[in-house]
Amino acid sequence: MMRRVAFPVLLVLLLAGCATTPPPVSPEEAARPMIAPKQMLTLPRPADLGRSVQAVQLITFRRDDQTLVFEGHLSITPERLLLVGIDSLGRRTMTLTWTETGLTAEAAPWLPPAVRPGSMLADIVLLYWPAAAIRASLPPGGELIESSNRRQIVLDGNTILDIRYGFDIGRRWSGRLRYANFSWGYEIEVQSEESGP
Repeated sequence: MMRRVAFPVLLVLLLAGCATTPPPVSPEEAARPMIAPKQMLTLPRPADLGRSVQAVQLITFRRDDQTLVFEGHLSITPERLLLVGIDSLGRRTMTLTWTETGLTAEAAPWLPPAVRPGSMLADIVLLYWPAAAIRASLPPGGELIESSNRRQIVLDGNTILDIRYGFDIGRRWSGRLRYANFSWGYEIEVQSEESGP
């Protein structure tokens, strides 16, 4: 039986939509990798991750009194990142594909119009890409503070992301991480199981 998988990106899209209910945006605007209001990440390449990954994830999103749980599949190769999300009813909620040529997203009609694929992708990069790639991608005034199991993204002296890993950064994605985005006002818990050697 095929296992269903979850991904942080779909969650992040919903998070961004739930944070302040911004007005609907164009597809071009939604594809911008925003990490905070008016703060854009310059995306590295999928290959900059430094390896290929296939991961099954269970994502739990919390904001105020809301809790959302998603399943999904995250596949990363040097050529592309593919994210497929499944809701609790087994319906496909989103397919996100990122290559060096850009980002494409297909979303189910029931997702909020404020869901932003670009912000979801930006969060995935900040969670998993190597420190050097992240530092080169941050907007002016951005800083990455990292230890073996924690990352903080600081913009102009304010912490906007605080990520705590249940596994060492750079190792297999098997375990739990918790992550708070103070700019958009949500917390996420990701339980990952990386497949393959």
